[in-house]
Amino acid sequence: MIPDRIIEQGTLTTHGARTAVEVRLPWYRALPGSCIAGATLSIDGVEAPAESLRWQMNGREFGFDELRTNTDEWWFPTDSAVLSGDLAVDPGAEHEVTVGLTLYIPYIIISDTETLHIDETNTKTMKAVAA
Repeated sequence: MIPDRIIEQGTLTTHGARTAVEVRLPWYRALPGSCIAGATLSIDGVEAPAESLRWQMNGREFGFDELRTNTDEWWFPTDSAVLSGDLAVDPGAEHEVTVGLTLYIPYIIISDTETLHIDETNTKTMKAVAA
């Protein structure tokens, strides 16, 4: 688990009422989309509505319900994904960005019915750029 590298510094973008940031996998091996159980995005302490969150990787965009069964798309440790949500922020200003991730690790079995899941959070301060 490598939580301090979840948020890519300098990637906060805003387009009207929508804000996005690039995120990196806090794990050392690639994971299929089905292992990305959820995320949160907060800017300056205000959390984006869960239903507005979108996840983009490999040039495709998903809702978290779509990722739940997706084993075709993989997130690799060297690739950034984009997490976006409905949050209006001022471009050019510094903002505190917090991203939380919940991931399932399918090859680490912790009981007869459960695999390892990790919850990681990272916070960074960065300037927003208009997209």
